[in-house]
Amino acid sequence: MTDRKLWSYKEIAAHIQVQPDTVRSYRKHGLLPEPDLVEGGKPYWFADTVRAWVARRPGQRGRR
Repeated sequence: MTDRKLWSYKEIAAHIQVQPDTVRSYRKHGLLPEPDLVEGGKPYWFADTVRAWVARRPGQRGRR
């Protein structure tokens, strides 16, 4: 089953336990996947997209 819930910077930050500004910085530096949707100029990612990204991040094995 896929999780198609859309997450903003705030939800991503809570998931990886950082501040939303840190997630914005990740995007600015190309470390975050491209958003699945941009609405009103605000980026959103599917929860599955974020979870897959977290699983691929270096040094993140064993973390959420």
